[in-house]
Amino acid sequence: MQNIGFLTFGHWQAIPHSQVRTGADALLQTVELAEAAEELGLQGAYVRVHHFARQLSAPFPLLAAMAARTRRIELGTGVIDMRYENPLYMAEEAAVADLISGGRLQLGVSRGSPSEALRGYESFGYRVAEGATETEDARSRTELFRSAVAGSPMARTDPRFTGVDGTLAVTPRSPGLEDRIWWGSGTRETARWAGEQGYHLMSSTLLTEDTGVPFGELQAEQINLFRKSWAEAGWERTPRVSVSRSVLPITSDEDRAYFGGRDDDDQVGVLEGVRSRFGRSYTGEPDAIAAELAADPAVQAADTLLVTVPNMLGVAYNTRMLATIARDIAPALGWTPAP
Repeated sequence: MQNIGFLTFGHWQAIPHSQVRTGADALLQTVELAEAAEELGLQGAYVRVHHFARQLSAPFPLLAAMAARTRRIELGTGVIDMRYENPLYMAEEAAVADLISGGRLQLGVSRGSPSEALRGYESFGYRVAEGATETEDARSRTELFRSAVAGSPMARTDPRFTGVDGTLAVTPRSPGLEDRIWWGSGTRETARWAGEQGYHLMSSTLLTEDTGVPFGELQAEQINLFRKSWAEAGWERTPRVSVSRSVLPITSDEDRAYFGGRDDDDQVGVLEGVRSRFGRSYTGEPDAIAAELAADPAVQAADTLLVTVPNMLGVAYNTRMLATIARDIAPALGWTPAP
């Protein structure tokens, strides 16, 4: 395990025990947690993007703020729903945030997950082309975004203004950003496609398929198919793989009050009409969690572990939790903190 980071959904709600009661709380505390994670030697600070909900939604201003307050840690998304995005405007925003960070952005994108809004992207002014699926639309937008951040021509010059007939690229450009795009994959087939296209693989705690094997085994199979596809496509870059896990070490009565007695088995259910498998939570004493994660085949197959944090418990609580993971759990995975 080369890299460990946190992933926050950025929930906020004015309910008992919540330390994140407003949107401002969620944004400012995410910046503070990124600073704390960097001091702990973690390698990543990632944010979930979710529209029409009390969660983080507009990632690039937040990523730029995180970049301005940190120096080393990777900053990423897990993931941006491309159905809601204008690829060229997104290319400008992403390049600006990446330049502020000094080239530390890792952008996870995908078709998106189920949400409260029915075709919410239509309210943003976007429609899926007739005859196309939402997945095809998201993939098309992602390819246009990648071309734009790579500096490909996106518009023609106006000879009346420039005096020449030529092409124009989106500016500013942040070199190398096009090689730091990850596809959020929920199936083995989409992982294979991501490898073929040269996107890194981001796999979460949910797979929208189920073969009856434990979650970690199914996810490890997904990772293997991704790497095989990447190699067969002839990409010369080194492929990266991240997996997400809910890791909740119990070291105090407060931890026990929040997370004691949880059911830590995989869950199987139907999501959007598809039988899906949800990964378990790793809850308990740190040494027990360390042994369980070390035996998780998908964790062992990945180079990056993203720990989902209970962000509404506040920065201080989550910093202590991440410190416990870094000190008492991560070394068993072969991880060492960044200098």
